[in-house]
Amino acid sequence: MIKDITVGQYFPGNSVIHRMDSRVKLLLDVVYLVMLFVSQSFTGIFIGLFFMALCYIISGIKLIMIIKSVKPILPLMIFTAILNMLFIKGETPLFQWWIISIYPEGLRMSAFMLLRIIALIVGMSLLTYTTSPIMLTDAIERLLSPLKKLHFPVHELSMMMTIALRFIPTLVEETDKIMSAQKARGAELDSGNIAQKAKALIPILIPLFVSAFKRANELATAMECRCYRGGEGRTRMRQLKIAPRDIVASVIMIALLAGVIVLNFFPVIP
Repeated sequence: MIKDITVGQYFPGNSVIHRMDSRVKLLLDVVYLVMLFVSQSFTGIFIGLFFMALCYIISGIKLIMIIKSVKPILPLMIFTAILNMLFIKGETPLFQWWIISIYPEGLRMSAFMLLRIIALIVGMSLLTYTTSPIMLTDAIERLLSPLKKLHFPVHELSMMMTIALRFIPTLVEETDKIMSAQKARGAELDSGNIAQKAKALIPILIPLFVSAFKRANELATAMECRCYRGGEGRTRMRQLKIAPRDIVASVIMIALLAGVIVLNFFPVIP
């Protein structure tokens, strides 16, 4: 399960999506999220999933990565589906036992929420899969640059967000190593009740926190040795420029958003 966490990973490539302006990709990802939340029917969600599947194919990233990105939060998805199934009421129950009643409306809402969560994860994952941490930092900083007039630390915030995202795969790998080492020493991490499993996490969390603070200190030292003093006066090796492919992608995304809004009034699959 730990090895399947792919959040924050970057897969280098030369596809059209990889070469898109990182600012445009970030904004289009926000539009995609808005499209999913605006959608009130299965049709809109299916359109979003189909569009993302095409983007994965164009980017050259294997579709198996979708499964890997969804798998770690599968328990949370199941929990959300059960809550919707039990608490959404309707007119005629499909199943009733004691205080438990399951209605068709609850099943529909559970399926709808599951598909929406999957579409959200797939869309956010594609952004990090096809955008390097440096370009993502530049995009966030450029988009938030108007806040500099209010003396808001835009560069520092962008740097912190990107470093946090970048270190997710590193911490995942470190966690897997610590778990393997503890199991080799005879630790039982998968057996016992919930309290015993929670107690067994202590030998994992303590070394993980120590390692995380050590890496943070080493990173800070390395940045100071390279005379890093924030964003003032810094230049960039790659300048962000809007290309025709960015305009085409924006038009397509806006058209999809408009289409989903229209489908709310004329749903093909309600």
